[in-house]
Amino acid sequence: MAMADMTSCPVHQSFDPLAEPYLADPYPDLTAVREEVPAFYAPSIDMWVITRYDDIESAFKDPGTFSAAVGQRPVFPLSDEARAIIAGGFHASPVMSDCDPPKHTRIRRHNLKGFSARRVSVLEPKVWAKATELVDDIRPGRVDLVPALTYPLPAYMIFTFIGFPDEDMDMLKSWCGNRIAFSWGRPSPEEQREIATNMVHYWRYCEEFVAKRAADPVDDFTSDLIRIHREDPDAISLEEITNVAYGLSFAGHETTTNFTGNAIRQLLSHREQWDALCADRTLVPAAVEETLRYDSSIIAWRRITTRPVTVGGVEIPADAKILLLLGAANRDPKYFSAPEDYDIMRGDVRAHLAFGKGIHYCIGAALARMEARIALDLLAQRAPGMRLVEDQELTFPANVSFRGPRHLLVDWP
Repeated sequence: MAMADMTSCPVHQSFDPLAEPYLADPYPDLTAVREEVPAFYAPSIDMWVITRYDDIESAFKDPGTFSAAVGQRPVFPLSDEARAIIAGGFHASPVMSDCDPPKHTRIRRHNLKGFSARRVSVLEPKVWAKATELVDDIRPGRVDLVPALTYPLPAYMIFTFIGFPDEDMDMLKSWCGNRIAFSWGRPSPEEQREIATNMVHYWRYCEEFVAKRAADPVDDFTSDLIRIHREDPDAISLEEITNVAYGLSFAGHETTTNFTGNAIRQLLSHREQWDALCADRTLVPAAVEETLRYDSSIIAWRRITTRPVTVGGVEIPADAKILLLLGAANRDPKYFSAPEDYDIMRGDVRAHLAFGKGIHYCIGAALARMEARIALDLLAQRAPGMRLVEDQELTFPANVSFRGPRHLLVDWP
């Protein structure tokens, strides 16, 4: 990788997280840049990139300097047509991952009530039931586990958690298609038009859904927020509840789909560890954590500086768009022994940054862990002999942040 020789402003001319080799396997590049420099400017994405664990953790813990405001914004400018479509019917505003205090503090407090241990525990038997139903439908032979299990399970569960009706599931999933590319990739004008149109459909659906729940609350997450609104309209508005439902329904299944696919792929690629897990399913939680460290579904996240700041001796200006390389931090040898090895027996795994840190720590972390744990546990029970199809060509969504296989072929016993 080409690094310009500049003391105060290092520049990587060739670092491109949307290049095909990086998308296929980003980790050699992530390791290389972490070892070379703590921070640099990447012209390919017009962002400053932070590479090391300590500096990324510090950025997460300093929202006053590293604002979350760019978390959901498109990396690249949209076409005029896409902007017009969005302006005509999409009215989402920052409420969680792209929001700063004090608004973030207020909204998150109420969302945490919805993600209470009680509500998550109530979902666990439903996750088991849905996962079992999906696995029961798999027949011996060659199977793509993404459409068979890792996509429908988290999609169904987050939609159920929010309260969306079962009969709307397929329609909602169709509107989610390629949403990642819109904000985190480099979509073509044609792709932008299609995605923007689906976003408007989805937004209007969420508006109508929240209005129905406001008129008649039931026992779901959205209704929990409605009850908070009824007690104190200033605590959270109906528009903010719509924003939460819209954002959560996307974030709550794409990331878990990718993460569960990564876990299955890594375990089957390290056969002795899969066999050990099948023989002792108490190892499943450890496998979940090691996958979060070694091959997380979110390998980078974004921030923007509110003032000039120095990171590892590198001067970064105010209003600089930042890319935090979580995938590099989670293999930082300062915090993890033999970090390039996938090892479900390691003892230092819980230090990973896969769910972030500080005030924006992932609100759905417990739910994501639970869904992945159940999927792996059930597969270990029902298909310990399954194997990855050899020489399959794995492809990954073209974007700067999210990573997981689009398809994952296995031979099902």
